[in-house]
Amino acid sequence: MDRDTATPAVADVPGERAREWVDYHHESAAPSTYVYEFVWDRTAPAEGPFCTDVDGNVLMDFTSHVAAAPLGYNNPLIMDRLEEFDLVDPLKIAGQDFYAAGGPSPDDGIPGSSGLMDRLTDLTSHYDMDTVFLSNSGAEAVENAIKIAYDASNGAKYAITFDGAFHGRTLGALSLNRSKSVYRRDFPEISGVTEMPYCDDRTCSPETCSCGFFADGVSRLRKKLDPERGNVHPDDVAYLIMEPIQGEGGYRFPSEAFTDEIAALAAEHDITLIADEIQSGVGRTGEMWGSDHYAYDPDVIASGKGLRVGATVSRSDVFPEETGRLSSTWGAGDLIASAQGALTLDAIEEADLMDNAVVRGRQFKETMRDADLDPVEDVRGKGLLLAVEFDTKERRDAVVENAFERGLLTLACGHKVLRILPPLDATEREIGLGCDLLTAAIEDAA
Repeated sequence: MDRDTATPAVADVPGERAREWVDYHHESAAPSTYVYEFVWDRTAPAEGPFCTDVDGNVLMDFTSHVAAAPLGYNNPLIMDRLEEFDLVDPLKIAGQDFYAAGGPSPDDGIPGSSGLMDRLTDLTSHYDMDTVFLSNSGAEAVENAIKIAYDASNGAKYAITFDGAFHGRTLGALSLNRSKSVYRRDFPEISGVTEMPYCDDRTCSPETCSCGFFADGVSRLRKKLDPERGNVHPDDVAYLIMEPIQGEGGYRFPSEAFTDEIAALAAEHDITLIADEIQSGVGRTGEMWGSDHYAYDPDVIASGKGLRVGATVSRSDVFPEETGRLSSTWGAGDLIASAQGALTLDAIEEADLMDNAVVRGRQFKETMRDADLDPVEDVRGKGLLLAVEFDTKERRDAVVENAFERGLLTLACGHKVLRILPPLDATEREIGLGCDLLTAAIEDAA
């Protein structure tokens, strides 16, 4: 496949072989959130945003596997380095009981978990972070973030989350979710979690706010935490957790007034602020972390997806001193995933992919806004974390299906929002091609 000339070529989706694979898969798989019957053929040609399904259809992937594949398919910045890896067995070790080296010294060979953690502390040094706990997934990164926050809080019992939040599907993370009710209905929850409005009114100020976070010039959170008149004493708050940009909640971008107030209250009351960077981090927004765009300084970062493993990053004084408080058998021991994560961070920096994300994201927004399509209510984004909001959920769902039939993979989020996540190295041609396909899909649904 020649990435410079490749285009989507779709005969029939899903095709006969895709349907066969889907039926086979679901003979054993639990019900879950499969978007459509796209079956990637991992043995067929794929590069950048282009991939091939089991029926030979060539599609353009603008989901990046929900930001878990930030460099798309078979990026040479990753693949060329991994060719050096002489595969061994086991590829998973008890990574918080034993160590694994890629060469005679840390500067030699393919980076592993040690190299990944070294890169993460370097990339969070502006937040004075110096310590990492690796796990298997983003949800586990959140679980460990809240564990260390509770541990460091000297018995504080309350947590603050936000309307629309999504932090994962494990039980602790579910307790923090405030998006769709189906995610946490009938499951037991951590007690003491209270929610606040997430202010995504971009014209919001303390005096004029449509989201409910501010009223009469004062935020509801400030009132709640007032030591004299509030109903939660700030000393009893173990942590505040937020997505810099809400993902599952609908790609909601916070107002400046909102993030300024979060920064002020966290500093004023010394509240541990956890930033869930699982979707907004790793260069996706044009900065390494979504938090880098805003006024607050997180105390803990939970990362995953594009890192290929989960990572809880913070300061050494936030992490518990007792060695048994945090541990897992496999968390830091996936040799291939750790190498992929470290090489992904290297590639993003060495190839200036954050700058590319800014330029190509601007191209997408300008192109789609200039199209002035009737069903589209908003086009927004930072870097290559992009959203198109429609007039109705039904219209959005029709666009997802129409785009798939034309060879463009997209994802829904929120109530009526389409999320667009091209690879961070997407080219001008690829963004233009994707916009053409999406525009045609929208026109079909109009």
